[in-house]
Amino acid sequence: MGEFVAEIKTRISETDRSLQAARAAGDEFLADAHASELEDLHRIAVLNGIDPHCA
Repeated sequence: MGEFVAEIKTRISETDRSLQAARAAGDEFLADAHASELEDLHRIAVLNGIDPHCA
């Protein structure tokens, strides 16, 4: 389970950075795609007992 937790947290961090970069660049389509992926990752984390905000 440790590897899964590390991977989910890494993906949340990377996706959040990508979301911020897309917003800063004014790319709303890409920002929406990253926001959707981030929501999915948060949902997966919560379903597995992981706090998605501690990534």
